[in-house]
Amino acid sequence: MEIAGSNPVGSATSLPPRPVPRPDGAFFLRVTIEPVKRTPLAVVIGLVAVALAATFASGTYFPRTLGSPGTSPSPSKQASGAPESPGASASASASPVGPSPSPSRIPAGAANVPIVPVVDFRSTLTGLQLSDVRSVLSGASTRFSTLELVTGDANGILAALQLARPSDATRLTLVRDVATLATDLAKDSKRLAFLRASQVDPRVRALGWTGRQLFGVHRVRKTSSWPLTARLSADTHPFDASTTWTVAAGGDILLDRGVYKQVEVLGKGVDFPFAGGTAEITGHSCCSIFGLPFPTTRRTGNPGAVRDLLRSADLALANFENPAPNSFTYHTQGTVFSADPRLIAGVRNAGIDYVSIANNHIGDAGRAGILQTISNLDRFGLKHSGAGATAAAAHKAAYMRVGGVTVAVLAYDTIAKYYAAGPSTPGSAQLTVAAVRADVAAARRAGAKVVIVYPHWGTEYDPTPFPGQQALARAVIDAGADMVIGNHAHWVGAMEIYRGHPIWYALGNFVFDQTWSEPTMEGMLLELTFRGSTLVQVRLHPTIILDAAQPNFLDPAGDGRVVLGQLYDASRRLLPW
Repeated sequence: MEIAGSNPVGSATSLPPRPVPRPDGAFFLRVTIEPVKRTPLAVVIGLVAVALAATFASGTYFPRTLGSPGTSPSPSKQASGAPESPGASASASASPVGPSPSPSRIPAGAANVPIVPVVDFRSTLTGLQLSDVRSVLSGASTRFSTLELVTGDANGILAALQLARPSDATRLTLVRDVATLATDLAKDSKRLAFLRASQVDPRVRALGWTGRQLFGVHRVRKTSSWPLTARLSADTHPFDASTTWTVAAGGDILLDRGVYKQVEVLGKGVDFPFAGGTAEITGHSCCSIFGLPFPTTRRTGNPGAVRDLLRSADLALANFENPAPNSFTYHTQGTVFSADPRLIAGVRNAGIDYVSIANNHIGDAGRAGILQTISNLDRFGLKHSGAGATAAAAHKAAYMRVGGVTVAVLAYDTIAKYYAAGPSTPGSAQLTVAAVRADVAAARRAGAKVVIVYPHWGTEYDPTPFPGQQALARAVIDAGADMVIGNHAHWVGAMEIYRGHPIWYALGNFVFDQTWSEPTMEGMLLELTFRGSTLVQVRLHPTIILDAAQPNFLDPAGDGRVVLGQLYDASRRLLPW
């Protein structure tokens, strides 16, 4: 496991709310999205520091194996009810609750415009049926209190759903524009709304309809395949599903130590780390070798779900947290890493297209090891950036063509300056304001329409950015980058929206062996949808590592809420949605 202490600067830990007790006597943090319990951050950080000293004194490390095969179905579910579509059978099953919308108020010269149900960004709901909308208007819904629509589109949307206005005016809210609607959803999670597909942006969560999705890796690829349209005034820029594309982004990947043990020593093979499905937390045990409580887990089925998300994305990214030199050393303990280059095959097979190699371990096998790592990544067809034979090479972006858009990814390290590349020396790209300005400008000149920056930064085992880190993140956006996806903390960290652009400070561990505490076992996979060069949807997928190597999805409405809660708690005053 990587241990704190390599950071040039620290940050004060924001103390969490008072912990609440579990029935078994343990204490866990109560997060803001609903009562959830976990060990307080301050306690964890303190215990890590104490355990650290003990671990270095003993010089021992024992990977812990968790989990056992299970056959339960995925815990994630759409709203209950059989798939429905607006029509005679749907309308016949509900009695009118008010006058029907007047056809004369549908705009003249209207077009069939795809519409999408939307809720607040933090919702864990994935889809709806027509019966769910009916229950809102009738007052029977326990999830939503009102349906909200933009006034100019309200009649057309209600007509498309074959629903009448409710007799209780509080169950239908009309607003003047999309901005007001998005603000209302962010303030009140009990509001359901519909928008034109062309109006959907990251402020809201777009839901599936009758089992189909318009956004995300499993979206419909043709607008005509989307089952929900309304007769509305024509869009100035009509939504075209064929112009959408997706990115999946993960955190730190380690192929040494406990991961190597699972893959090679235990013979599970190079594809094992990415073969995870779904899992749940069944309880907590005390204590790990660091004296920390850790979760006990159970697989709930869906093997290969993690790989499926990665492969289904048009572009998949992660951080490669070790060199892969030709002559590698398998480490059973310590914080010097090197990976068997043959294990890169598993990364490629999982569908990952790009890895950042700008981190505080890329030089662990020496300068020659950096060049060999680059050669081995090339051999397996993986794009990379953030290190090179010279500083100029290290600062070059990796370019990929996706959905007709050129995407550039720049990677930087701020932790291990001793591995920095020089004018004629192999090493990593160091993140400075001047460097990122020049590098983003070069990427734009090369034709990049989307620029993603992957920095290695921050404080380990702390989800909150410190002031200098936040200032640097904002400078990256000011330099012209479209988003920032950070790593190094080994915990899921804060999310910020700055000038309309997202910053993820840390996604936590993706494939790693730090099974000695709950936060180090958990991570976050991003599922991003773009329309052309514009980000239009964000989905957050919490994960937990089993068998000291393999991420599995947690139900975001169940055990995954503690991971989401850690992100949202760390994002106070940073995330307006």
